[in-house]
Amino acid sequence: MTTWLPDPRDGVVDPPAAVDLDGFALAVADLLAEAGAEQHRAGPAGVEAVLARRLTGREFTEVFDATPAGADETADELLRRVYEHTATGGPVGRTLLRTLLLSQIDIVWWGRTEPYRTDADLLRSEELVDLEAPHRTGRLAFRYRMQPSGLAGRLGHAAQRRLLPGRLPHTAGMRFSRTRPALLALLNRLADRFAAAAPAGTPRLWVTSLARSVSHQIRLAALGYPAILPSAHCVGYAADVEMSWYRRFGADRALAGALLDLRAAGQLNVIDEGQVWHICLHPDTAARLSAAGPGIGG
Repeated sequence: MTTWLPDPRDGVVDPPAAVDLDGFALAVADLLAEAGAEQHRAGPAGVEAVLARRLTGREFTEVFDATPAGADETADELLRRVYEHTATGGPVGRTLLRTLLLSQIDIVWWGRTEPYRTDADLLRSEELVDLEAPHRTGRLAFRYRMQPSGLAGRLGHAAQRRLLPGRLPHTAGMRFSRTRPALLALLNRLADRFAAAAPAGTPRLWVTSLARSVSHQIRLAALGYPAILPSAHCVGYAADVEMSWYRRFGADRALAGALLDLRAAGQLNVIDEGQVWHICLHPDTAARLSAAGPGIGG
């Protein structure tokens, strides 16, 4: 039986359904291959036809039915997102489809948890910890950077990218450096595992995003990012880690392997979003790490 500690803000809610992560990921991969072939043959209309047919299959409805919205509403919302995208005249990319589909696992796990609706809600939450203190005391095994707060900072970032291309990941930086203690502990462990598997000289794991407010998620969506709602970022249990940059060091496969091993162990949901990979902590893993004690780190 799946065990789960509900969020203390929620009151009593039903635990999330158990999800076959690998089985659902295989079903998504098969759908993506079919949709890609249809897009090449018939354009966006072919992709829409594949989705309309495949999303009613048992391999998808079993997951969709476990979301707060239920199977029918979830499938309708996914199709609506694709229709909106194709209405702009663009092709339906694999990354968009993969993100929309695999994020349903996050929603099964955390979609009933009250999100941080505003930036102020997130910043004053006592459930989250900030990276600044563990970073200052050497208890972070990974790296990150914050968004510059003014014009001078943005110009400095731009100059650095121009003069030293590739020295750091091409990322705008975090708006919020806050996360759940359990996810912080998992990220430290992931960083240690990656460091042990990567070629010598590979920079440490780079985390590009942690907790977000709903209002910030909406801002990201307006800028064209694949930011959906509900989101595990908005309850503090998701992170994005840099992937593309590690190809420079021959280390991307080592990082992908570490992430997929954790997914196979049922600890994480993992979504390949291209430059970054999105991860979401399983409720059982979150409960276990939280019960291990208040210490931060691996």
